Amino acid sequence: MYLPEQFAEQRVEELQRIIRDFPLGTIVTHTGQGLDANHIPFELDAERGAYGTLQGHIARANPLWTGVPNGADVLVIFRGNDGYISPSWYPSKQETHRHVPTWNYEVVHAHGKLRIVDDGKFVRGVLARLTRRHEAAEPRPWKMGDAPADYLDQMLKMIVGIEVEISRVQGKRKLGQNRDARDLEGAVRALRDRGQTALADAMEGERRASSVL
Repeated sequence: MYLPEQFAEQRVEELQRIIRDFPLGTIVTHTGQGLDANHIPFELDAERGAYGTLQGHIARANPLWTGVPNGADVLVIFRGNDGYISPSWYPSKQETHRHVPTWNYEVVHAHGKLRIVDDGKFVRGVLARLTRRHEAAEPRPWKMGDAPADYLDQMLKMIVGIEVEISRVQGKRKLGQNRDARDLEGAVRALRDRGQTALADAMEGERRASSVL
């Protein structure tokens, strides 16, 4: 990944936050037919390994678990907040007109080795943690015990567990660090006016963090 120093995110806890907040990862593998990508919601175990371990599951019909060797190198990409930035949002544009459009975004590249876990207990645990986490905001959270036991057993037999212990991680947060304060404020204000509050919050948070350093 092209990674200018000003956009590099080195804080492991911040990279893990992005993974937790945006858990749908794109796992990139190399097969006999070339590069392949699958989109999988992951649960992060931050305590396992130097950078954490990703756990998830795939359909048993998915050739990922038979077409990629156990222990193969993989890349899992997590995309955080992102959005278009118009040069018209910069106050200085009216003075110099020396600005062009850009795209601000957050992304994490997690490298590691794929481990296939064809084990019912493992899969059940991953599903329980995923549903507990993502159902937490519901008025009446669904839990695995709500489904008939025979139906749940049937569903569990149709999936296979996977995990990736992260051995190397890169983070990029391109959030206007290369803009002066008034242009950054102009972009944040325009994003809020358009309802893109998450990206605006990320840009403001990065500015505050940078000013403390």
